[in-house]
Amino acid sequence: MDDSKVAELKQFVDGCKSNPSVLHDPSLAFFKSYLLSVGAQLPPEPKTVSPRFYAKRADLSKEDEDDIVESDIELDNSEVVEPDNDPPQKMGDSSAEVTEDQRDAAQLAKSKAMDAMSEGKLDEAVDQLTEAIVLNPHSAILYATRASVFIKLKKPNAAIRDADTALQINPDSAKGYKIRGLARAMLGLWQEAASDLHVASKLDYDEEIGMALKKVEPNAHKIEEHRRKYDRLRKQREHKRAELKKKQQAEAQVVFPLLNMESLSALKDGQVIGIHSVKELDTKLSAASKASRLAVLYFTATWCGPCRFIAPHFTSLAEKHPKVVFLKVDIDEATDAAARWNISSVPTIFFIKNGKEVDSVVGADVNALERKIAQHASSL
Repeated sequence: MDDSKVAELKQFVDGCKSNPSVLHDPSLAFFKSYLLSVGAQLPPEPKTVSPRFYAKRADLSKEDEDDIVESDIELDNSEVVEPDNDPPQKMGDSSAEVTEDQRDAAQLAKSKAMDAMSEGKLDEAVDQLTEAIVLNPHSAILYATRASVFIKLKKPNAAIRDADTALQINPDSAKGYKIRGLARAMLGLWQEAASDLHVASKLDYDEEIGMALKKVEPNAHKIEEHRRKYDRLRKQREHKRAELKKKQQAEAQVVFPLLNMESLSALKDGQVIGIHSVKELDTKLSAASKASRLAVLYFTATWCGPCRFIAPHFTSLAEKHPKVVFLKVDIDEATDAAARWNISSVPTIFFIKNGKEVDSVVGADVNALERKIAQHASSL
């Protein structure tokens, strides 16, 4: 017995010592029968030893873990308003050049808007500020001021559009951050509102910002704590999954090598295996795949002259490459296998790795056959 087989056998015995119950796995019935025939005493049969059981348990645990449902957060939404869905307000042309006269006219329109605001004529104030913005579209304060009117009109989306434009023109616009923070609070965007209001307070603090933060921050903190809580739960779930996977892999290290022994027992190292049906072919290919071996599938016929030429070379190559599985199919005997593989001429030889065809040779090309065996066997 060569060293590799001795190593596999030792691994098998070690596995039995560490977990004797695996001897009751259905796939090892042939070995269990042998042990009983020589008078061996086996441990009591457990309820389940199949690795499929562990996989099922892992799947069930995963399903349970995926059922994390976030609870509702009790927030103070008493001042939240329905979002305004009006068409976007008129904006100025940012690429336009502004003359001194236009700036003066824009300032005059702004003054009229401020007068209208003081009289409670908010729609008129919007019209005057829109005129000022068209005259001087490069003024951040004009956009921020119109945004403040939209806040009074309870149109937070319009206010956010103007505040965004003001901040594009002047990234340090305290009023732009303040108005956008107030607008986001009106929409219930508590964390975003808190962020804007904190920036505004650093740039130019006033009492209105302080009062707004007192309303916004409790909700923002609740949302942050909620997020942290469920982040912790998800991390715990991932840790549990990792531990379950680690346990499953440890169990597999004992069970799966034993299952591979059955696959190896179906293969004949250094010999050509004759195939007589498609069912038998599927069994051998499956065994080769489980053992991570290259399979060389040779379709032949007794009446084929080139087949008679290549046959002794095929046998010689099997002896030369004992870890490669050599399969021979007579197309007149195993007609179902020939049909499955769509054989139209012989000799035809396929190279199969992990259950998939990776190469082929058609005809009695001995050099190509030997070259491809060496190529594909070495990559395993």
